[in-house]
Amino acid sequence: MGASLPPKEANLFKLIVKSYETKQYKKGLKAADAILKKFPDHGETLSMKGLTLNCMDRKAEAYELVRLGLKNDLKSHVCWHVYGLLYRSDREYREAIKCYRNALRIDPDNIEILRDLSLLQAQMRDLSGFVETRQQLLTLKPNHRMNWIGFAVAHHLNSNASKAIDILEAYEGTLDDDYPPDNERCEHGEMLLYKISLMEECSFLERALEELHKKEFKIVDKLGFKEHEVSLLVKLGSLEDGEKLYRMLLSMNPDNYRYYEGLQKCVGLSSKSHCYSSEEIDRLESLYKSLGQQYNRSSAVKRIPLDFLNGEKFREAADNYIRPLLRKGVPSVFSDLSPLYDHPGKADILEQLILELEHLIRTTGGYPGRTEEEPPSTLLWALFYLAQHYDRRGQHDIALVKIDEAIKHTPTVIDLYSVKARILKHAGDLVAAAALADEARCMDLADRYVNSDCVKRLLQADQVALAEKTAVLFTKDGDPHNNLHDMQCMWYELGSGESYFRQGDLGRALKKFLAVEKHYADITEDQFDFHSYCLRKMTLRTYVEMMKFQDRLHSHNYFRKAAAGAIRCYIRLYDSPSKSAAEEDDEMSKLPPSQKKKMRQKQRKAEARAKKEAEVKNEETNVSVVSKSGKRNVKPVDLDPNGEKLLQVEDPLLEATKYLKLLQKHSPDSLETHLLSFELNMRKQRTLLAFQAVKQLVRLDAENPDSHRCLIRFFHKLGSMPTPVTDTEKLIWAVLEAERPTFSQLHAKSLTEANTLFLEKHKDSLMHRAAVAEMLHVLDPSNKTEAIKLLEDSSNNLVSGNGALGPVREWKLKDCVAVHKLLGTTLNDRDAALRWKVRCAEYFPYSTYFEGSHSSAIPNSAYNQTHKNPENGGATHLDALHKPEFISSNGKVEKLEASFKDLVV
Repeated sequence: MGASLPPKEANLFKLIVKSYETKQYKKGLKAADAILKKFPDHGETLSMKGLTLNCMDRKAEAYELVRLGLKNDLKSHVCWHVYGLLYRSDREYREAIKCYRNALRIDPDNIEILRDLSLLQAQMRDLSGFVETRQQLLTLKPNHRMNWIGFAVAHHLNSNASKAIDILEAYEGTLDDDYPPDNERCEHGEMLLYKISLMEECSFLERALEELHKKEFKIVDKLGFKEHEVSLLVKLGSLEDGEKLYRMLLSMNPDNYRYYEGLQKCVGLSSKSHCYSSEEIDRLESLYKSLGQQYNRSSAVKRIPLDFLNGEKFREAADNYIRPLLRKGVPSVFSDLSPLYDHPGKADILEQLILELEHLIRTTGGYPGRTEEEPPSTLLWALFYLAQHYDRRGQHDIALVKIDEAIKHTPTVIDLYSVKARILKHAGDLVAAAALADEARCMDLADRYVNSDCVKRLLQADQVALAEKTAVLFTKDGDPHNNLHDMQCMWYELGSGESYFRQGDLGRALKKFLAVEKHYADITEDQFDFHSYCLRKMTLRTYVEMMKFQDRLHSHNYFRKAAAGAIRCYIRLYDSPSKSAAEEDDEMSKLPPSQKKKMRQKQRKAEARAKKEAEVKNEETNVSVVSKSGKRNVKPVDLDPNGEKLLQVEDPLLEATKYLKLLQKHSPDSLETHLLSFELNMRKQRTLLAFQAVKQLVRLDAENPDSHRCLIRFFHKLGSMPTPVTDTEKLIWAVLEAERPTFSQLHAKSLTEANTLFLEKHKDSLMHRAAVAEMLHVLDPSNKTEAIKLLEDSSNNLVSGNGALGPVREWKLKDCVAVHKLLGTTLNDRDAALRWKVRCAEYFPYSTYFEGSHSSAIPNSAYNQTHKNPENGGATHLDALHKPEFISSNGKVEKLEASFKDLVV
């Protein structure tokens, strides 16, 4: 390194390297310039100068200098290494690996290059190469602990855990008997637990337990030790010892649900399906009674029996569990008990129980069996629970009565307004829900959660500008859009994207969806620094878990929503392409000269305004502080805030395919993935890929209405295709004809017969009837009248149950909206759509979509009458949401932000 230079310049070259490592870039640049004055063609100096400039955000110059340096000295490992570092800084990992390999051809034993290469191989999951590189590092430096550990982890990640155990045992053989010293006990203990977890993974259970007991005094993490020990005991069948150990763990933490599950397994009362015989329920009841006496302050020991008890015993246990929580005023009681609503009959018991408690508190002032009176807040929280209960059951009118009574009882509790907003949202009045959520927000301007809840409701009501204005109250000063993006606020970006999509603004919608995809790419990149950190700090178990988590990162629900949203945007862009510049010019030429002149003037003014705004933003960001290292902290300006450039793609379906492949790889068991694949490939006329999507849909859920639609549509399309001519077309046709009988729905049946049979199986389901009606129209457009009759003959049946306050009907609001859109668009019958709207307005009186009698969409509705504020001239939150400037409930206009920032520091 710098060997071809005279001593003075060689020392200057070392100074460049040291300045780079210590981030003193200006100093390093000065030293590089001093060398290049005498030796302007010195390749390694040119490369190091380029690397320094890269750290000062002068990338174009950096690449030019590094390439020039490499050209002048192709046989220098330094030049190749620097070129690799440059690519690595730009996340071009594959190119960086090529550069490192070229450097290693010149200097095969360079520790630095091998270490950098191993990090990239771990990042790119080149696991066989990772094993090879870590072996080279161990061979070159066998006295370095990190090299042994790295080699073992590499084998583990490469699915060779037994080899990893051998390596760790070989490493232990090199240590003294009194190892580790006090300052390394934690790291060594972590390594031992990692080795034992490897033995457990390889099913060497007895050996792992023996090793655990043998090395107990060297393991610092005593809780981790006990959890490993009990896991091994249970797997080995030593259930009595496991039971003792689980009871010991429960004495340390009596609210850990995993310990209770383990204890149940040890006493033979474990069930994956949570279905127990009456004898097992009795044994479980006695077990938890004894545990309850032992840990009477634990909430878990009281909550778990509600999952397996039934009937009168469940009622008694629920009564004992709920009473103290209502007395204490715990707002999360309903969230805690909501999983029980999936158990048959338990929702009815809970309803009757809370109604009785409410009645007793009203009449006697206390619980039965107690002489002292309950505090007034107990009634409040009982009403609060009942409101959420009836909302969950779809009885929104009763839920609103209960929550209004609670608000009247104590109008200062913020949670009441948030829950009322949620009820109205479920009932279909999104604007009123947003107004109430904002009212809750204004009651505590320093509460980030309530602020976020308000933003969510505003987005659902398609008030995006107001939502952003509210969201940025909790961000830093500066560009609010960039702040929200830097915070990786994905729920906000998804909500904005979905709102823009509903409004038909595809550019902004795509912008938001792709921003979420960018966050996942950043999360993937963020793991890079941990490849060396975790090996150095010996957090090996957590490191392996992190690697596994990263491998399934893109299966997360947020990414699935963002990718699906982007695909839908591209499909809609393909179906309704935006106008090209030539088409706009043609339309302009048809206008009269006076209008043409006005249009051009407007365009020029808009362009000038946009240019000026961009310049102002550039000036603001360019006046940034230059650090001592010479690096500018400049934030890039968004040159396409409205996503217009994203719409100017040549092939929208090709762009959509990129995201579809990610969904197919990471979410193969999601119906939505294959529905999107079907829609995309039908438009691309990729028959076999569309057929593959149909097969996956039928495999996942053959009775789903969307699966039925795709199956019928595909084979109907196939039947209308022209006779195959080419050999390829004939082969595809033969494959599809051979595959058709494999579908039980179509075996020896026509498509019409299959459609009729599907209706007979699901005649009581609205969405299944809608699918059948749509396919009737697709198979034969003359069946339009029959299809409409099929939908209008649907009946909204009552759901079986023992609810105390009124019936619950089957139809859901979103399903009825989908049927209305089907009648108005696909079947194209406005009269039928209007009849359906009138009918649904009765079932959903709070729905603004159907203009229900109680919704905020009706000026003189009951809702609007009860929410007038005479002190403020009749203005309400609903009125404010429709105005350009937002008026908060406390009468402040536009001063909200300033007052808020005084509160939040």
